[in-house]
Amino acid sequence: MALYEVYSHPKLIKYKTSICSKATLFMLILLVLTYISPLLVAFRSQGFWLKKSSYEEQPTIRFQYEVLLIVLTGSSGSYAAWSTFPSFNSLQGDNLRIPLVMKMSTFVMQSMGFLQYSSPVPGSKLYVNADLKLQQRQPLNHRGLDTRYNMSVIDGTSPFASAYDLTNIIAAYRDRNVTTVLSDFNPVWQVGRAADSPFMIDAVIRYPVEVISYQPGFWEMIKFAWIQYVSILLIFLWVFERIKIFVFQNQVLTTMPVSPVPLGPLCKQHQC
Repeated sequence: MALYEVYSHPKLIKYKTSICSKATLFMLILLVLTYISPLLVAFRSQGFWLKKSSYEEQPTIRFQYEVLLIVLTGSSGSYAAWSTFPSFNSLQGDNLRIPLVMKMSTFVMQSMGFLQYSSPVPGSKLYVNADLKLQQRQPLNHRGLDTRYNMSVIDGTSPFASAYDLTNIIAAYRDRNVTTVLSDFNPVWQVGRAADSPFMIDAVIRYPVEVISYQPGFWEMIKFAWIQYVSILLIFLWVFERIKIFVFQNQVLTTMPVSPVPLGPLCKQHQC
């Protein structure tokens, strides 16, 4: 009757030697190289520790209803101004104008959108279409609530004119690590305004998805490093395992091979 293989398994051979032998020293060296070498390779290849990461997020926009508007009306320095800060308005005297608010830029977490434009030609309307973009000098924390800049850009309670000076406001604002700026600025200056017609400012501010950088936490750094280490370790395990098989099978280092005790022939009672 024809026979066929139904199962197979490898034959285990043990190689024994004394503690103070070349084979023992060889195994210790190979053990160190197997687990330390991948660590050195991953570390020297740069990027082993994740120092900075990023993610995309659509910002949540809340209009703070804070506006500071200054319009130059002539080359002699005359101007018209208005704001949502009563202290600033009280300092303007005859230069104060009360506008009709239709549409304007909004703010994200007490940030600012600075809009400035000038033209030598009298106009009837300024149309602006821009993106409010986030700018970071330093990455954010990976967790927790960051309220460092959860305050008004303009100190509306101050009775001093210096608190509403644009130079001081912008200088203090730019000292922040996280700011917003109007980018892709596309102004359209429309002329032909009648004497009794109001000047209009129409601003369309878009809020695109932002790429926010942050400082990774401890476990995220460990996870990123562990993935690199294990991927390289698997290669070293395979290579050094082949080296050990070659060394001991060919008795490059003297050891005592010990094979398992062979089992006797298995047979039924009436056949033995």
